[in-house]
Amino acid sequence: MRTNLILTMEVFGNEQNKIIHGDALEALKILPNESIDLIFADPPYNIGKNFNGHIEKWETEEAYLNWCYIWLDLCIKKLKPNGSFYVMTATQFMPFFDIYLRQKLDIRSRLVWYYDSSGVQAKKYYGSRYEPILFCVKDKNNYTFNPDDILVEAKTGAKRKLIDYRKTVPTVYNSEKVPGNVWEFARVRYRMDEYENHPTQKPIALLERIIKASSNKGDLVMDPFSGTFTTCFVAKELGRNSVGIELQDEYVKIGLRRLQLATEFKGEKLQKQPRSFETKKGGKFTNPYTYAYR
Repeated sequence: MRTNLILTMEVFGNEQNKIIHGDALEALKILPNESIDLIFADPPYNIGKNFNGHIEKWETEEAYLNWCYIWLDLCIKKLKPNGSFYVMTATQFMPFFDIYLRQKLDIRSRLVWYYDSSGVQAKKYYGSRYEPILFCVKDKNNYTFNPDDILVEAKTGAKRKLIDYRKTVPTVYNSEKVPGNVWEFARVRYRMDEYENHPTQKPIALLERIIKASSNKGDLVMDPFSGTFTTCFVAKELGRNSVGIELQDEYVKIGLRRLQLATEFKGEKLQKQPRSFETKKGGKFTNPYTYAYR
């Protein structure tokens, strides 16, 4: 199904999974207020990344933050009274997000997504190996959190078998626990099956934890900057409904294919594309490793 909203906006999909093809600020305005159970926002970071030929760099940091404050406010309006909001940005901008959002929401956790890197290391400073995530809710006394769905190994109990002598009856520590606020997930690399042609793709495992923890089956999950549509893909796999917003054609095509909403877009057959790299001299070469979508 495709419906024209305005000249620059289209909607694809069905009642369970929708893609809004358009600018995030305009698309957010058409969604009903207090209609979303869970929002995951991974916006451009204003650090000069190349998104299919579009360099995401604002003229000033103030301009970037003012743009962010607009979509943050819109997301808050769309969130249900018992909804949850996870938001990411670059480390240098997260303090501004934190200060701004703590005036409007309750920040339950300040998360760190940690990953290792085998790439070029910084030589004159400490290179960044993490990205921050804020976990916010509207009502700290009424929100979804499913701890039993995201348990991880507790090494003290599972491997070391230490005894907790503080208990009335000394007992071995639990072998499972709710994750802390430092999460280690590998970044998506081009040889991985889940890889799509996008510079800042988030791993399926990261979204699985968030969606399992902060939503239930049948809930509505929204991603205002969908990119490779991993949020929507995982939501669908877990029995949630989804709304994904994306401006660029190339990434909308990824979403349509991953969510199995269409087999072609504007007459083009949808299939997984190899990655193109830019060399230091400006030339391009193509990743020879391609995978059928799974």
